Amino acid sequence: MTLNEKQFRFARELAKLLQEAERLGFDVTMGEVWRSPETAMLYARQGKGIVNSLHCKRLAVDLNLFRNKKYLTDTESYRQLGEWWESQSTDDCQMRWGGHFSKRADGNHFEIVG
Repeated sequence: MTLNEKQFRFARELAKLLQEAERLGFDVTMGEVWRSPETAMLYARQGKGIVNSLHCKRLAVDLNLFRNKKYLTDTESYRQLGEWWESQSTDDCQMRWGGHFSKRADGNHFEIVG
């Protein structure tokens, strides 16, 4: 699958993710969708990200979830949505949720690899 095909797929899957968030009762705003390589490098130096971030390839998004107008910042609040996202994986495309990252949980992060 080419990068462009992955980006198309991610956009389609992101639409489904937003619908699922609404179904679960969340209000959503977009956090970071695209990240420049320079910003990725800076975040990596600060310990807040990695140099090879999928945000740089437009294959990741950070979502901001709200419930009753309260911004939810803890990974646990994103668990149900994150596990739903991962359940959408197929043989040719894996959906990964940042809440399961081993080094540093990143609950509001959703990405596609394939």
